[in-house]
Amino acid sequence: MKLRKRPNEDMNIAFLDVISCGFGAIILLLLITKIMDPAALIETPESSEAGIAELQDQLFEVRGDARDSALQLTAKRDELVRIKRYVAQLQGELSTLKGEFNATDDDSDVNTVLAGELAAARQTLTEEMERLLGQTSQRSNDLIGGIPVDSEYLIFIIDTSGSMVQSAWARLQREIIATLDVYPEVKGIQIMNDMGHYMFTKYRQRWMDDEPHLRRAIVRSLQTWTPFSNSSPVEGVEAAVRTFYEPGKKISLFVYGDDFSSGSIERVLMTIDRINLEVEDGKRLVRIHAVGFPHLVSRRLNPGSSPTRFAHLMREMSYRNGGSFVGLVPE
Repeated sequence: MKLRKRPNEDMNIAFLDVISCGFGAIILLLLITKIMDPAALIETPESSEAGIAELQDQLFEVRGDARDSALQLTAKRDELVRIKRYVAQLQGELSTLKGEFNATDDDSDVNTVLAGELAAARQTLTEEMERLLGQTSQRSNDLIGGIPVDSEYLIFIIDTSGSMVQSAWARLQREIIATLDVYPEVKGIQIMNDMGHYMFTKYRQRWMDDEPHLRRAIVRSLQTWTPFSNSSPVEGVEAAVRTFYEPGKKISLFVYGDDFSSGSIERVLMTIDRINLEVEDGKRLVRIHAVGFPHLVSRRLNPGSSPTRFAHLMREMSYRNGGSFVGLVPE
């Protein structure tokens, strides 16, 4: 009997499985291709760059705000320091005034002498001062500390050398304020250092009108104004006289300093005499006063020391030019 071969059913089933898997794979590929659209891939970098740019702009804005806040904080701190210094200065002036007041209560003889000097030193008022004060008015402070105060225009010439800035600057500011208080109203003010440099360069070679805000600005600027100085007043005095003298104007120069370290005293005096000429009745073009600061003074001064030379120079200069020299005492 002949045997029949049995059909291979396993082979047929396996073939169908392969075909089904192939179709399934094709369908999956189509689905994946549809989801990952090339257009979407192209747009993604652009949107990412736009987002990054926006975040960068926000970061720059935050940094700018932080920088502005830091600057404002620094300015406020500086203003606070200035206010504290000003308060300390006012407290010192108050203590000084209290001491002077207490001293005058116990020394009536001194008051009598000073009153006599003030009465004897009254000077003739110009027409402009009579208009401001009244023709019948008489100023009781035409002489303050030996300095005549009849001028209508003021020029401050300040030694800005290292010794003044380091040791006398706070007292200098008080003296400037005291001098301005003696002149409640003038027609013009100018501030220069001993080299002829202007405190306010936009007002170079012209008078500044006397206003309350100008006086406050002068006091504020003195705190940080330190141009180069050679500790000789001749350049500043020469520039002031040559620039600001006009016939008929009553001008006073106030020189503030502490020493005269080099140069010939006689040569300086001759230079000032040549510039500040006598005009009539032996009077000079401008009146020159001087204030000496004592912080360099020691108990053993010698004739050649710089504070002594400054005192000799300014005493003779003020005497020749109708002014007064005041040497301050140590505090």
